[in-house]
Amino acid sequence: MKRSQSVFLAPLIAIVLVCVFLSVPMVRVAAQETPRDDAAAAAAFEAVVPVLRHPRCMNCHSVGDFPRQGDDSHRHTMQVHRGPDGHGVNAVKCNTCHQDHNLVGLHMPPGAPDWELPTPAMPMIWEKLSDRQLCELFKDPRRNGHRTVEEIVGHMHTPLVLWGWAPGDGRTPIPTPQDSFLLHVQEWVAKGAACPLGERASHLPRH
Repeated sequence: MKRSQSVFLAPLIAIVLVCVFLSVPMVRVAAQETPRDDAAAAAAFEAVVPVLRHPRCMNCHSVGDFPRQGDDSHRHTMQVHRGPDGHGVNAVKCNTCHQDHNLVGLHMPPGAPDWELPTPAMPMIWEKLSDRQLCELFKDPRRNGHRTVEEIVGHMHTPLVLWGWAPGDGRTPIPTPQDSFLLHVQEWVAKGAACPLGERASHLPRH
């Protein structure tokens, strides 16, 4: 190797080695930034439960093969059913009325991208589940859409979920601040995704 080349490469190699050595403790520190804290994780999940039990969420996650409507969670009109893929049956498909945005006007069809019900194979029903059971459902890939808890966080940031804070005229938006909800979901996962011990369950009116 020529002397000029070695003079050029020596400091470059030194810089690379320094970066490698410095990156090791940085990665280790990053992994330790949020240590597991079961009590804090369970409390964070409890903080998101009121959102999950709000009609804007529960109307699509209640018992039955049909969605519900309104703040009183009455059965969807027009005999809408879940269908084999969560998009409805025959001509009564979700996208027949629901677009990727709310239609203007009182009680006009709401909408968001990917408007649908969970599929029959994985219906994500949490009506009557206790807080702990709901938490365990969220953590179980066999029942939560084959998601990791990190992917649950991502799902909570989708337009379909965030629609609950801007549901259109005539519908009550979720009162919990959106930023607070998302931060608590992230905290729940970051601190170990532990579940609460309480057995408080939800109930919806029957129609």
